[in-house]
Amino acid sequence: MGWGGTGAKTQDIVVLNISRPFRFYRLPELLDRTLFEPEIDRLIMRLQTLAEGWWIFLILVLLLLVGWWIKPWLALLFLALLLYTLAFFRDPDRAVPSDPASVVAAADGKITDIIEIDEPDVLKTKVRRVGIFLSVFDVHTNRAPNSGRVTYRKHREGLCLDARRADCSDKNESTTWAFENPRVTVVVRQLTGAIARRIVAWSQVGDELKKGERFGMIRFGSRTEVYLPLTATVLVKVGDRVSGGSTIIAQLSDQ
Repeated sequence: MGWGGTGAKTQDIVVLNISRPFRFYRLPELLDRTLFEPEIDRLIMRLQTLAEGWWIFLILVLLLLVGWWIKPWLALLFLALLLYTLAFFRDPDRAVPSDPASVVAAADGKITDIIEIDEPDVLKTKVRRVGIFLSVFDVHTNRAPNSGRVTYRKHREGLCLDARRADCSDKNESTTWAFENPRVTVVVRQLTGAIARRIVAWSQVGDELKKGERFGMIRFGSRTEVYLPLTATVLVKVGDRVSGGSTIIAQLSDQ
């Protein structure tokens, strides 16, 4: 999704891409955006991910300083917690498969269940659900499983049961998304867990996302579900570990 100017001098055309939040909309015209945009995007997304934990970092730094003043060895505990928190909010780049028929994992974690179930919010039909459990050691950014437009986003209040429980999908707080293109609509549900208490949405309805692009995150252990058409061939099994935006979990049918 972008804006473009038109005119006789093609060098005066400035293209502004706003498909992702917190984009630098205006850069000096002398700057060739095509050279710098990927680096700018990566920097912005990493800063955005870190910003979700700013108050945690602040508290840990203050505790580290107080601990050093009381007992130097006590500061080591808070230093370890600070380093872990930095690791938790990491946001690595991923190699995204180019095959348009492939559907990638929407999150890092372990496949806990693959079942047929009715999807009542968007598709309103029977689908195959792939559940992914994210431990506190996994990357917690969520990524679009397929390229397409965000056509649905709805937050639901609920409980914070253990994300490994079979009934958490119906009871826990969640945000449901739909990513639609001419070929398929894939639904993704972000779910809180016993530790995770905050679902973050970075994209809006109407945004165009490429496969593997970040659309949000869940803070600390949680669950992400991907709802696939029954005609898709699932390529993972329960117990497999997957990487968001990179691991192919299903192949779409040609029909």
